Amino acid sequence: MTDDAAAEALRRRLSEEAERSGYHLNPDREFTLGLARGLLVNESRYGYQSCPCRLASGNADEDRDIVCPCDYRDPDLAEHGACYCALYVTQEVLDGTAKLHKVPERRGSTVPRSPAAGLGTAGRTGPAGPGGARPFPAAPPSAHPWAGLPYPVWRCRVCGYLCARDGPPEVCPVCKAKKDRFERFW
Repeated sequence: MTDDAAAEALRRRLSEEAERSGYHLNPDREFTLGLARGLLVNESRYGYQSCPCRLASGNADEDRDIVCPCDYRDPDLAEHGACYCALYVTQEVLDGTAKLHKVPERRGSTVPRSPAAGLGTAGRTGPAGPGGARPFPAAPPSAHPWAGLPYPVWRCRVCGYLCARDGPPEVCPVCKAKKDRFERFW
């Protein structure tokens, strides 16, 4: 398969997966094809499809938050109508009732990440204070109504899907993110 054919196949697959999950790809086909090419280059270079608009470290664990679809997609869509690289857009952008504009980078920001914002807090840091970034405190196990569950609860860091089972699913049934995008929630 040629590079262009592979990029087109990826663009089509991403579009189909997005639409099935309630998301939309940018309607600019050439722009989206360019991003698909970037995802394929990063997959070849690093072994995973990191966001083509961000600098990947080459360490999958360090870059897990920027593997497409990135952990920041949903809050970016909610606040700005598009994700950071503008691969995903809202229905309003798709319909032409909203315009695309620059989306600020969330990665490494001092903005607290919370479940309400669509991002997990496990292992993340809060706002930097005098001593630098500090970890979010974990809730005590007895304080949560799920404390007595026989299975751990896993959360998709991309879309927030929760499931109680021995381990995370291979693929998120909501957003199609892979198993490594799940974190133990409880």
